[in-house]
Amino acid sequence: MPRFLLLFPAILLALFALELTPPGQQWFVAPWTALVAQVSIAAMKLFDPAVAAAGAMITSTKTGFSVVILAGCNGVEAMIVLVAAILAYPAPWRYRLVGMAVGIAAIQALNIVRIVSLFYLGQWNRELFEWAHLYAWQALIMLDALIVFLLWLRTLPREARGPLAT
Repeated sequence: MPRFLLLFPAILLALFALELTPPGQQWFVAPWTALVAQVSIAAMKLFDPAVAAAGAMITSTKTGFSVVILAGCNGVEAMIVLVAAILAYPAPWRYRLVGMAVGIAAIQALNIVRIVSLFYLGQWNRELFEWAHLYAWQALIMLDALIVFLLWLRTLPREARGPLAT
């Protein structure tokens, strides 16, 4: 437990520092955000032909409402929290790698749901859009990272579990 309590904030700080550097922004955050935007747009186009895209901007051709997927809307912060927790936990590397891959996929799947729901919510009610965007979905994405970490702990075989999972 003391090892985790020391490593987790140290790894978290290091990963957030890397994310905020110009190379981190240029080589990871910007391309990741563009990918999230493209996946979101592709998902919406499956059921809404009135969606148009220009880069990371999604627009309804019916209502004119637009959203832009920015760096804070890409799920990277929740991924950093999850990765830091998994890296800090004393488990074999193969379990860590699988946990990070599945966890990142789970966070991003929920993030796509978030973006799609906010796009349509914004067309319906701007006040509710702002509340959902700034409070509800921020909390849910971080909660997703916590739940994924806890589920990952539960899936570790008994012999691979450290002292936190017993």
